[in-house]
Amino acid sequence: MVMQPVLEIFAADDFALWPIGEHESYGHLVLNGELTPAEVGTAVMRIAACNDFEPEEEHGPCPTDPLGSFLHGLLTMPDLFVAGGFRVTDNATGTVFVDPGCCNGLETWRDWLEVLDGTGYSSFGHDPFSVAERVGDGVRLTFDAHGTDVGPVIELPTDQVRRLVTGAEQDVRHFLGLVGTWAERQLPAHAAAVTAALARALDLASTP
Repeated sequence: MVMQPVLEIFAADDFALWPIGEHESYGHLVLNGELTPAEVGTAVMRIAACNDFEPEEEHGPCPTDPLGSFLHGLLTMPDLFVAGGFRVTDNATGTVFVDPGCCNGLETWRDWLEVLDGTGYSSFGHDPFSVAERVGDGVRLTFDAHGTDVGPVIELPTDQVRRLVTGAEQDVRHFLGLVGTWAERQLPAHAAAVTAALARALDLASTP
């Protein structure tokens, strides 16, 4: 069983602010420490695009240059959104048991800790409506709890799920490490601000 942080990707053929990779819309990019610079560029582009709208007046006027304007929401909005989440797959069969749906964000990945140590329940968007819930000493994962044909479903030991979450968190941290290096090369004037913004967006800003 594998748990991976994934980012929902849209194609952006006309994007020219920095180099990006080629990806089809509605696919997913797995975030980890092994991405190429072009894939990191794609991820940063997508996360910035998720937050590319006019902030409130108290966040300051939007810059007029294309780069500053595109990054403005990411750098100034207090609550950031990162389309995606943690996907859980049986690496032997390829069966997906949790797939982040529409409106789910990577910024809420700590909801998995709520399943383990809190309320014992969390859902991860819709279409599919994937759910994780505590059941006795285990965690039940349901691919689509609201579908007409519920499933696939699997129950895993709590300790195994905790290890999976820890591993996925480390993948996000390793990705953030790549962002720091990438930003220094591609966006030197904004490197520190972009890296800090992504740390906030991925809910890693206040943790070691």
